[in-house]
Amino acid sequence: MNTPRLPAEPLLYLNGVTVSFDGFRALNSLSLIVEEGELRTIIGPNGAGKTTMMDVVTGKTRPDAGEVFFRRGTDLSRLDESEIANLGIGRKFQRPTVFENLTVFENLELSLADNRAIWRTLFARLTPYRRDRIGSVLARIGLSEQGGTPAGSLSHGQKQWLEIGMLLIHDRTLLLLDEPVAGMTDRETEETAELILDLAKDRTIVVVEHDMAFVRSLGAKVTVLHEGAVLAEGSLDHVQNDPRVIEVYLGR
Repeated sequence: MNTPRLPAEPLLYLNGVTVSFDGFRALNSLSLIVEEGELRTIIGPNGAGKTTMMDVVTGKTRPDAGEVFFRRGTDLSRLDESEIANLGIGRKFQRPTVFENLTVFENLELSLADNRAIWRTLFARLTPYRRDRIGSVLARIGLSEQGGTPAGSLSHGQKQWLEIGMLLIHDRTLLLLDEPVAGMTDRETEETAELILDLAKDRTIVVVEHDMAFVRSLGAKVTVLHEGAVLAEGSLDHVQNDPRVIEVYLGR
């Protein structure tokens, strides 16, 4: 007899979140639940509120109204960006922000260093644990052979993977990835999908993306935002056949 699978616990819970800028309502009573261990993709037209939603979750923007909870008990709206990062929430922006004059290994070493003593600890003798930690992250993002390569000489896709690695080095439980395949070659896009699917085995990931072929390759639940609120949710096939989604986004 099979034991019924218990429903997953919500990891991220937004309820009635509203954000306005100079009279423009970027988020309009947005409610969204992301479950523990879930891979979720978020799509929508420009100005739909996707970036603002991530700004709210990471503490960059304070909501005017509503609730933002992580693991039920932690109200993110009361914390600053560093406190939220320390909870295990990491964000990768659309444009990679790596230190191009440092090697790939050194970028990860710098990310692993204590921020209060970054330049003092960088290039200090690494403990075996830290060296192994960096090595395991390099292997997971597919850059083991590029460890000694200056980050500036990497391809665009490889820089994106390195930045994801800079989040993994701290073992973030929730990753927010903003258009991770923008500007990538087809092959890099395929490899990024493989990387995200692998990472989703042991953490929760929210991907904001416009590339529908990439979204389909992830095979995850899709949330469509429009005018700061959820317009539709479900499989990609489901939302692509929703007349409202076609009208405001896909039909353009």
